[in-house]
Amino acid sequence: MADSYERPLILISNDDGIEAAGILSLAAALDAVGDVIIAAPLQEMSAVGHAITMRDPVRARPWPFRGPSGQLTAYAVSGTPADCVKLALDKLVPRQPDLVVSGINHGPNTAVNVIYSGTVSAATEAAILGIPAIAFSYCRWGSGDFEASGRVAQQVVQQVLDNAFPPGILLNVNIPDIPYEQLKGFMITRQAQARWEEQFSERLDPFDRPYYWLSGTFVNMDEGTNTDLWAVDNGWVSITPVQHDLTAYRAMESLQQWSWRRLSGE
Repeated sequence: MADSYERPLILISNDDGIEAAGILSLAAALDAVGDVIIAAPLQEMSAVGHAITMRDPVRARPWPFRGPSGQLTAYAVSGTPADCVKLALDKLVPRQPDLVVSGINHGPNTAVNVIYSGTVSAATEAAILGIPAIAFSYCRWGSGDFEASGRVAQQVVQQVLDNAFPPGILLNVNIPDIPYEQLKGFMITRQAQARWEEQFSERLDPFDRPYYWLSGTFVNMDEGTNTDLWAVDNGWVSITPVQHDLTAYRAMESLQQWSWRRLSGE
């Protein structure tokens, strides 16, 4: 997949910021696989989805980033995860990467969370542009041991580099919060049917002005055993192929049967 180049070029991004533990672990793991370039948000950009910056300039500055092989090329970007990938592909990388990898996210990106995830959106941007892409998430909120996740990421990346990759998709990989030796293996999964039951808590600031804080409970409505949630809960690494085409194909035939009328005047 790397053509005439000796090592594949791998672009890494995330949504937790360039100093997050997850991206440090990911870069260290992939440094052994290919030539790594990092373009990641300067600040945390979790749950921004596929937002892009249009009304402000996007800035990128070189960032000290050390991997096992030495100093890695890295840029801290003022924008969103999607901005990072867009900018890197146009201005920051010497050639088109063989692979774009996002993560390792702090917390799961299963079920409906894929919609909100900046981590997944960084990989989605690459998939839109026809580049193989992977999003990795470690299913533990906050700090944790990313050693197992890094080893899993290295294995998945090598598989993608060694095999023909379907165009226009990305792999959304969720890794359970258990030691590497306890992982049961890899499972190809679908997104679970789940949602957040949310509410806003109303509070008052020191000037008695109301503000609102989002909270909620995650509800799994899916009893399937081939879902990302089931896999992670049962010790498997979940690999879900994801596409950016949001067309509801199953609804098209039904909608065609409706009594559509021509617009007046036609």
